[in-house]
Amino acid sequence: MKVLVTGSSRGIGKAIVEKFLACGHDVIGIDVLPASIENPWYSHVTTDVFSGELPEIRDVEILVNNAGVQNSGKDIDINLKGSIRVSEKYAFQEKIRSVLFIASASARTGAEFPEYAASKGGMVAYMKNVALRIAKYGATANSLSPGGVRTALNERVMNDSALWEKIMQETLLPKWAEPEEIAEWAYFITVINRSMTAQDILVDNGEDAKANFVW
Repeated sequence: MKVLVTGSSRGIGKAIVEKFLACGHDVIGIDVLPASIENPWYSHVTTDVFSGELPEIRDVEILVNNAGVQNSGKDIDINLKGSIRVSEKYAFQEKIRSVLFIASASARTGAEFPEYAASKGGMVAYMKNVALRIAKYGATANSLSPGGVRTALNERVMNDSALWEKIMQETLLPKWAEPEEIAEWAYFITVINRSMTAQDILVDNGEDAKANFVW
């Protein structure tokens, strides 16, 4: 299948690209950074999803909106408006099979930088709008909301032992997900799944369920 992934050069996006390539799909990546993957079935476009020129790509079958920034002053523009811009350009056509939005656990909890949490919450709401409109093509639209993921974006707390200990106390399973695990979820939701749509899937090692009972 023809797969388009935004934010494809590092972190979760790169892991998603690698998963789809390993499963034999043709993948196109869009990122402000240059390509970080060399594969004959991978092509790369360097542009900004919010303000750059989006290439003409016909017959996208799977769209993964992953491009994102954190506490940048542009979180709403890149994370939310960029995802809307990309989806409106590529998703609404007869070949589409699935659209996935990489949101965040903070879309539910609000426990992040204000603009970041708002951008991801807006993404989940927009996903439901896409699901309503894309159903006529027999396609699904869902969002995947990771909690902590071990990427370069989070190195500040991953490399601080005191902060890391506090974070681990906030999860039922004292760990964060690896990007490759999130990629497995992304593949399942977009390729294996054919019946779930308009849903947000939380993968947070139990952080949202954490409760300390005091008696």
